Amino acid sequence: MRRIRPYLFAACTLFSFSWGVPTFAQYGGPGGPGGGGGPDQQQEEDDAKRKKRDEEFGVGNAALPALRNAGPCPYVKVLYDAARYVEFKDNAEASTAVIYTGEIEKVGSACAYKLVEPITIKMQILFEFGRGPQAKSNRKLYHYWIAVTDRNRAVLAKQYFDLPVTFPSNDDRVTLTETIPSLLIPRHDSKVSGANFEVLVGFDVTPAMAEFNRQGKRFRPNAGVAATEDAPSTQ
Repeated sequence: MRRIRPYLFAACTLFSFSWGVPTFAQYGGPGGPGGGGGPDQQQEEDDAKRKKRDEEFGVGNAALPALRNAGPCPYVKVLYDAARYVEFKDNAEASTAVIYTGEIEKVGSACAYKLVEPITIKMQILFEFGRGPQAKSNRKLYHYWIAVTDRNRAVLAKQYFDLPVTFPSNDDRVTLTETIPSLLIPRHDSKVSGANFEVLVGFDVTPAMAEFNRQGKRFRPNAGVAATEDAPSTQ
C-alpha cells in the first residue's frame, strides 16, 4: 500500500477528477398522514411505495452491471456519520421539534476500466426525506457530497451536490433516486486498480448532526400528527 500511494497522489496532480451531472427521479404521492386512511391502510400504502421504489432502484437485480475490468471496482459506501440528516428547531432532540429529515437508504454502483484508462464509475443513490411538525415549507434544499479516498483514507477529491425536494401537500415523505452518470478516477498506470480507492457518500451535516448519527439515534416524523415521543429512539 505504501508503494502505491505516491502514484495515487501523482494521478491527482496530473489529472482532475471528473463528475457527471446528477439526475434524479422523484417518487411519492397521496396517502400520507393527511390522507384520511387508518393505520392499516397507511401501512399498506407505505409497503406499496417501498416495493415500487425498490423495483425502480433495482434492488435484487443487476441494475448497474459491472463491465469487464482490468481489476476490481472501488469500494462504494455511505459514511455512517453522514448517512442521516435530522434538523431540529432550537437544537431540541424531540420528535415535536423535528423540521426536516433525510436518509441515504442504498447506493448502487458499477465501474469500468482497462489498460491505463481512468476508472469510470456510475452510481445510483436512493434517498428518503421527511418533513416534520416544525417544517414551515413543503420545499427543502438538501446538500450531499461524494468523496474519493485512497485506502489509507486520504481524501483525493470531494464534490458537493444540491438536491431540491418538494413534499406533496398531503404527504410528509419523499423518495428520490439520483444517478451520477460518470465519475472518473485517474490512474498513474495499469498497476493501480480500483481496489486502491474508496468512494464515500454522505449528507452535508453539522457536527451536532454527525454526533447524533454516531449515537445511532433517528426519527421518522409524521407531519400533522401529534407526536407522543419525548426522546429519539436508538437502533
